[in-house]
Amino acid sequence: MVEAVERARRLGSEREQAILRATYELLAETGFEGLRMDAVAARAHASKATLYRHWPTKAELVTDAVRACKAADGPLPDTGTLHGDLVAWFWDITRIIISEEGPLLAGVATALQHDSEFAVQMRQMRESRVPLAEIICERALARGELTPGYDARLIDEIVPALVFMRRFALGEPVDEAFIDHLVDDIILPLLTREPRP
Repeated sequence: MVEAVERARRLGSEREQAILRATYELLAETGFEGLRMDAVAARAHASKATLYRHWPTKAELVTDAVRACKAADGPLPDTGTLHGDLVAWFWDITRIIISEEGPLLAGVATALQHDSEFAVQMRQMRESRVPLAEIICERALARGELTPGYDARLIDEIVPALVFMRRFALGEPVDEAFIDHLVDDIILPLLTREPRP
């Protein structure tokens, strides 16, 4: 994050945003593998030398573009109950996945398997964020809805994968019945089960 602030100072915030937006748009059009620095330079009306001076690798440029351009997470739901928070948050996740960003993010996930440098960059970006699942579960713990020993990481492991699978692989709608099933039959039982010794 500090690097991004320094880069913005050297490059100019508007110029940096134009380059990152061009990168994100091309990422949606071509995928990670098909993205070329010369195409980004042409779309952003910048030189390749400028790109390479500020982002020595494609992995760094794309990671910054995803960080800057991905739809911002909305305010974290706070309905007063764990069940309500999970339902509201899973709808937020679903809206992103079924939007035009869904296929782009699926392509990014696929690229992580083929480009180790990109995988490292994206994982570092992810680790720098506060896990939303942990915040929701900590509030539930404070309300007495959960007991210590739950594993909030299960939410991030399971929910996006199941929504992607249902929407793209199975072609089924992500509807109220599916979200209720996800919360009531999968996530809540996992969060409230007895911790393993």
